[in-house]
Amino acid sequence: MAESQYRFSVGPWNIGRGADPFGPPVRPAVSFDEVLAVAVDLGFDGIQFHDDDAVPDLENLSPAQIVQQAEAMKRKLADLNMVAEFVAPRLWEHPSGIDGGYTSNDPAGRKWAIERSKRAVDVARAMGTDLIVLWPAREGTGVRESKCPIDASRKMIEAVNAILAADPRIRIAIEPKPNEPVDTAFIPTIGHALALGSRCADPARVGVLIESAHAILAGLDPSDEMGFALAAGKLWSVHLNDQNGLKYDQDKVFGAANLRGAFDQVRVLESVDYAATGAFVGFDVKAQRTQKAEQATAHLATSQAVFLRLVEKVRTFPVNTADEMIANRDYEALERLVLEHLLGG
Repeated sequence: MAESQYRFSVGPWNIGRGADPFGPPVRPAVSFDEVLAVAVDLGFDGIQFHDDDAVPDLENLSPAQIVQQAEAMKRKLADLNMVAEFVAPRLWEHPSGIDGGYTSNDPAGRKWAIERSKRAVDVARAMGTDLIVLWPAREGTGVRESKCPIDASRKMIEAVNAILAADPRIRIAIEPKPNEPVDTAFIPTIGHALALGSRCADPARVGVLIESAHAILAGLDPSDEMGFALAAGKLWSVHLNDQNGLKYDQDKVFGAANLRGAFDQVRVLESVDYAATGAFVGFDVKAQRTQKAEQATAHLATSQAVFLRLVEKVRTFPVNTADEMIANRDYEALERLVLEHLLGG
């Protein structure tokens, strides 16, 4: 079987100003054109978009103006031989989404969130992608008694159904995260996301996007989460990165904290020839806060290089030897085989 080639994507938020919650930016802002130049230089094929990355200030534009600007962005990407991977409605930074979007306690806030999501569908259609990513950032609570989880589940389904109804071709990939910016999220894991999708009006059009760090924050193994979604035919994108334990969302370089864990993620993707599906491998990684501006794209190049090196490791792994060890229940030998293979032995 021919070895498939992966397609890579990146979001403009992955090339930032070096800010964190505890200090000011340490690098100048990076323009969108500079992001595109970096993506082209690295050989990336797609750009991940929030709706207002593609169409700035869309809250103050008419539907026709939104489509016009989205079409212009599509042409800009096409000139660089790139495409939009997905569009995600940015609901968590607007005043109307202060208490959540789809699960807000304010009916006006819920209405705004659904209408904003429909505009994101317009943007996606105009840009030639059928994928909407939902990161339910503030769909949760800081005070448990402030929202009813039963009502919240129903409201999430209502929102997903409204988005599906906006375009019969659109697909939705839910990106779970257990916490941050809220204390506790209503859809913390892939299992929750798939269960919610199964209750929607058209389950065939609801899948998931898995981010490595989000799975780790939930105390789970990203490769197991990927396998669970792949078994259901629902893994429509991945955001690869790394995470040092159950802390804040760190978005480290892929493989930086757990190289073996990164190997296992690549291994599960390779096991189903994920590249052949045409789905993207996205990186959601941030440069270290104090990195100088002139080297503040190295985190992307490193993540891509680590991924491709691990693809080689997976494709050269002595599977027959491993199968013999598994059949003989010689798991110590299997462990050593894996470690020596990663070490180059």
